[in-house]
Amino acid sequence: MDRHSNNRDTDAREWALILGASSGFGATVSVDLARNGMNIAGVHLDRRQTMPNVERIVEEIRAMGREARFYNVNAADPGKRTAVLDDLARVFREADRPQMLRCVLHSLAFGSLKPFIAEHPGDTITTAQMDMTLDVMAHSLVYWTQDLYWHKLLSRGTKIFAMTSSGSHRAIPLYGAVSAAKAALEAHVRQLAVELGPHGVLVNAIQAGVTDTPALRKIPGNEVLIDFAVRRNPGGRPTTPQDIAATIATLCRPEVQWVTGDVIRVDGGEDIIAV
Repeated sequence: MDRHSNNRDTDAREWALILGASSGFGATVSVDLARNGMNIAGVHLDRRQTMPNVERIVEEIRAMGREARFYNVNAADPGKRTAVLDDLARVFREADRPQMLRCVLHSLAFGSLKPFIAEHPGDTITTAQMDMTLDVMAHSLVYWTQDLYWHKLLSRGTKIFAMTSSGSHRAIPLYGAVSAAKAALEAHVRQLAVELGPHGVLVNAIQAGVTDTPALRKIPGNEVLIDFAVRRNPGGRPTTPQDIAATIATLCRPEVQWVTGDVIRVDGGEDIIAV
């Protein structure tokens, strides 16, 4: 048995690492996993005006008796990534009892919403914007996972989740770069599942239905997307962050050991309806 695939210690204190922990899916999942007994390491990027919300999330987690270590850094910066994981590894190493990273959630939503084709070249997406979108919303999953492995923070029973959307296989106005990122993200999930399978680490993508989050509100015409989702969803409502949090908490249970490399739809059946 190698150093990355130790059997789960039933006395270990469990942690979740949430990338994008201050809003939307990341914030809700952070609080829900804390309610389910996990300590939370949250990575977020917030300016002064949005820090009160971060502080509220941290206080809510700590009020449950859980530890909350939040890092206000750019998750796509290699140096910041190393610093966060150096600190988390130190916390694990210096603790007076075993620590285990039970869950990793990649929920980074920062990308360009510009068209590929426009009448004026200045109105279209640039190479830098395309590269940034793919790097933050897709490739960073690989880089974080690599560094988690090298920091010896992955163990048998760790569950890694990445947030995707139906944009990975549907065309949505102004969503082209994000669609490409989501498709790449799902490919990365499959590859990581294969390479981490021998170590007992499960990797899956969670495809949320249309959900009213800060990220969705940045998409032009988001009101139309929400209305369309409600009308076509068999459940008659849009997906909520709580739906995603409940699913991830369930999949994090230690008895779930044979689900990996999948795109798991959490959308009430929204994506299976043709029109």
